[in-house]
Formats: sequence, C-alpha cells, structure tokens
Amino acid sequence: MQFSELGLHADIQRAVAEQGYDTPTPIQQQAIPAVLAGNDLMATAQTGTGKTAGFTLPILHRLATGKNDRLSRVARTPRVLVLTPTRELAIQVEESVRTYGKYLPVNSLAVFGGVGINPQIANLRRGVDILVATPGRLLDHVQQKTVDLGSIEIFVLDEADRMLDMGFIRDIRKIIALLPKQRQNLLFSATFSPEIRDLATGLLQHPVSVDVAPRNTAAETVKQQVIECDREQKKDLLVHLMNTRSLHQVLIFARTKHGADALARRLDKAEIKAGAIHGDKSQGARTRVLSEFKEGKLVALVATDIAARGIDIDALPYVINFELPNVPEDYVHRIGRTGRAGMTGEAISLVCHDERPQLKDIEKLIKRSLERVVVEGFEQSAVAAPRPPAQERKPRSQGAGRAKGAPGGGQKKAPGSAQPKRNGGGNGGGSGGGQHRSGSRHR
Repeated sequence: MQFSELGLHADIQRAVAEQGYDTPTPIQQQAIPAVLAGNDLMATAQTGTGKTAGFTLPILHRLATGKNDRLSRVARTPRVLVLTPTRELAIQVEESVRTYGKYLPVNSLAVFGGVGINPQIANLRRGVDILVATPGRLLDHVQQKTVDLGSIEIFVLDEADRMLDMGFIRDIRKIIALLPKQRQNLLFSATFSPEIRDLATGLLQHPVSVDVAPRNTAAETVKQQVIECDREQKKDLLVHLMNTRSLHQVLIFARTKHGADALARRLDKAEIKAGAIHGDKSQGARTRVLSEFKEGKLVALVATDIAARGIDIDALPYVINFELPNVPEDYVHRIGRTGRAGMTGEAISLVCHDERPQLKDIEKLIKRSLERVVVEGFEQSAVAAPRPPAQERKPRSQGAGRAKGAPGGGQKKAPGSAQPKRNGGGNGGGSGGGQHRSGSRHR
C-alpha cells in the first residue's frame, strides 16, 4: 500500500512525499482509514511504530475537509486535543503536526510545564486548532481560564499506560469531564492493563481496535545480551565496554535521577562524552542534551525511564541497561528504541546479584532466555557483597521497530554519514522554548 491510496488531502500527501515517505507503517495502514471514517480507536502501539503520524495525518485531513472546515480562518478555540505524558512527546507530536500540515492553514501549539506559562497564554489567545498538552499544564490553563475545551472535536490520549504509571489518571478524568460529549476519541497504549481497559471502556464508543504487534514482545531485530557482574563493578565495566567495543550513540538507562547524573559524570571523567536527562533537569537543559546526542556531540545519553519517553532517534544502535527496571514491561520499552525499520540493534544489560529476580521476570515476559556473556576481569563473584548502609535504596521504576517507508518509522544513518533517501522517520526530536507553535499560513 502507498500513501496515495489512503485518500488523504493532496496538500498532506505533498508534505508526506517531501519527507521521502511513500509506504505507510502497519499501524498507519490500519489507523488512518479508521480515523478518517470518524471512528473511535483503541490502538496497541509502542514508540517507533509510526503511531504519531498514524493519528496526525488523518486528523489534519479531517480539519481540512470536514463539514466545519475552517481553512479560511483560524479557530479561536482548539478543535483537537492531544494529551501526552511528557514534555518531549508533546514537542514531538506538535512537530509532526507542523511537518505534515505545512501546506494547510492549521495552527498548532504544545503546552507543558517546567517553563513560563505567559507565552503559552498569549499564543492561546491568538487562536489554535490543534492543542498538544501534558495534563498538569493543561489543567493550569483551565484553572486560569486561558483555554476553552468546549469545541474539541477529536481527543487523542497518547501513551495511556505511561499516563497511569506517572499518576495522571485523576487529571485525565478531570480533563475528559471538560470535553464535549460528542467527539471522536483515539487511545494509544503500548500495553493494555485492566486499568487501561477500564479507562477505555468509559472513553471510547464502539472503537476500532488496532494491534500492530503481539503484546509485550521484544524486537526480533535487537541482539540482547546479559553481562552478569558485581554491583561495585558496573561503572568500570560500562567504561570498559564503551572503550573496547567502540560504542557510539548509546542510550543508557539508570533507575534514579541521582544515578543518571552520577553515571554521566563517571563517563565524562573517563573522557567519554555523556549527558544525563531526567525530570529534575530544566526543559532547556533536557532539550540541549538531547540535541547534542542526536547530533553526535555526545557519545552516551543516560536517562531515566520517564525522561526517555518521547525520545525518538532513528537508527539508534545501542541500548544499555545499567540497571534493570523493576517493571518487566519497561525493559521492552527500553530495548524497543533500537533495531527499528528492519535495522539491527544491540541491547546490553548489566545484571548484578540483586537484580536476578527482575531478570527472571523479564525473561518470563518475553518468553525467552537472554544470552549470558562473561567479560574477562569482570566475572561475577559467587556471593553478593553486602550493600553499604548509606546506599540509596532503588525505588520502583519511573515508568517507562519502526517499519520502513513511513512517517515515524524511519531509517537514517548516524550523524555525519551518507544519508540515503528515507522511507520513514520524521517525528523525532525536540527544541527549546516554553511552547512550540505552528501557523502554516507563515504569517
């Protein structure tokens, strides 16, 4: 199937073609017709499947061609609301709207916390068609009466499972209560727990179900290895691996914010350029570090699960679990950031004695035993060393492949290498500032 066969508005097809895409991903093939038809949608899709374009493309089409077509003027109140769990994902979705709606007079705006609210208020007053928001900041605007949700025609709840993990369920219900009863609802989630299904039951009306991958399966294109070592050896082992294997563009997962910072400092001390990204970093700092990593200025990016949500990097070759997550599904989310678009990737997990229960749970979930690798000089001792009294106890995890030829499902080479004509990509990245706004009129 080609994009030209989906019946999208000619100006949207033009924007898609300019990005070098001609073939939709599986979720786009299924989701776009359902959304165009006005159906509610319940979609199982992980980051990297092209899901963002799977809803932005048909939404743009509906705004451009529907009975309430406003191509001749900008809406003063939002017609579409996209709710995302993180700032990075909000930025990413709004960039997707701008990319594919560049030839349509549709305005979009992303609002999120951690930055000043006044510029966002000013942009809302000018009028916006598509509003992308995180729950807390959106409720701030509601409380200050700077946004009117009474004209929402399409509501998108993106990464619903992560919303629940992050404790947003009450905020989500408050927001839903403010929306018109007659509207189209689209719900996307990587997994569907009983809580998500309860939420879907109250939100969706006779939804079309789309499932692009078996639940909780790990990418087949990712080589997965476990290196068993002692807790005290992990940092030295990581430095050893980075140097001896000449690893580049490595996304490293740590459980805690403090641990992410400490690990980035350790790598820097070893002359391995690294940065950390987590919830305590300012939006400007997070955006800067992510940009430097994408551009190849940083060899390693150390992230917590929550901060990593929304990070969308094409052709990411390596993921290292410096610490295993306590929630086995988060392992699947982590390693799913590599091995996309038919490309190969490598996921390495450093596992100490304390983490054997988590490893067992992960292997049970993915229904396979992971390959064990021994690194000379870092062999695991027979018995775990006692944990130092002052050692911080690890909290519960903070919550955490693209198909070729489609938006959001891209294949790129690493920075500085030759760029082939892309058959996919285009949803990734973030840039600085308190809000992202687009006005395709180029006023």
